[in-house]
Amino acid sequence: MNLETYYEYCISKKGVTEHFPFDQDTLVFKVGGKMFALSSLRQWEKGTPSVNLKCDPERAQELRAQYDDVKPGFHMSKIHWNTVAINQSVPDNLIKEWIDHSYELVFKSLTKKQQNEITELPN
Repeated sequence: MNLETYYEYCISKKGVTEHFPFDQDTLVFKVGGKMFALSSLRQWEKGTPSVNLKCDPERAQELRAQYDDVKPGFHMSKIHWNTVAINQSVPDNLIKEWIDHSYELVFKSLTKKQQNEITELPN
């Protein structure tokens, strides 16, 4: 997966916005004002990209046990976030599935009003 593919996949989701809240390096994708994916642009440039994704705590543990390239979230809650190395042992289709999972977890945590506003946005 390259940066453009990652970017396009995340930004194409309904109601997603991009931000640089921490510094000019860390690209953050949010839905309803809450983070669901973040990644260092410098790491992409260096050829060692990774992405932090929110994950159900039980599933997060299972994925870490199953894949060497899935670690507890770097600079994040180790319970709710995983850091996934890109272009290593995890296939792109699984990374996309985990991006979807992260997005859904955050979307479901929003108020019903926020969810409805996002759902009603044009494609």
